[in-house]
Amino acid sequence: IAELVALYLTKECFETKIVNDGEEALKQFHIFHPDLILLDLMLPKLDGLQVCQQIREFSDVPIIMLTAKGEDMDKILGLEYGADDYITKPFNILEVKARIKAIMRRTYGPREKKETTSVIVKGDLRLDCDSRRLFIHDKEVNLTAKEFDLLELLVKNENKVYSREDLLGLVWGKDYPGDVRTVDVHVRRLREKIEPNPSEPTYVQTKWGVGYYY
Repeated sequence: IAELVALYLTKECFETKIVNDGEEALKQFHIFHPDLILLDLMLPKLDGLQVCQQIREFSDVPIIMLTAKGEDMDKILGLEYGADDYITKPFNILEVKARIKAIMRRTYGPREKKETTSVIVKGDLRLDCDSRRLFIHDKEVNLTAKEFDLLELLVKNENKVYSREDLLGLVWGKDYPGDVRTVDVHVRRLREKIEPNPSEPTYVQTKWGVGYYY
């Protein structure tokens, strides 16, 4: 399956590399420096969740979980460990390509400059939208692509309350097959990274019964 996916993506002008176990994946990451990772959950030596968790300790490279496990808990775990998206087997290769291109556009593509400056400062928080970097108290905080998209949307629309359904459509896209728990997982992970006390957030607030706002 990996060889067929790589062959198709190569024809689509992607440079690809296949690794067959989790330990080798971590080694090759530092050599190959990929722009995106398609990560199977069931891998020898280190499984996909372990690989994802370890990569998230030092990189926010987009990660798509590609797995035969379609149970809700497996999807939630994948998101909890830092994946940006997931696709369950059997899959359509056209869907894989579409998901890859969508994440690549959001992460690396040209962005409209709606403001005179790409840097947004809100108190102790500084968000550089062009370089996609976050600083709190002048200390950089590493976010995944989806975590950054979520925070950027909320910061740019301060005090506007978004429902979980709205956030799912705006950040993940209307065709995203996941449910609103995806939003809750990412908000929780985001709070763990940026809030002094995640249980009493000061940045990303909850409007009970409605949704989230900055």
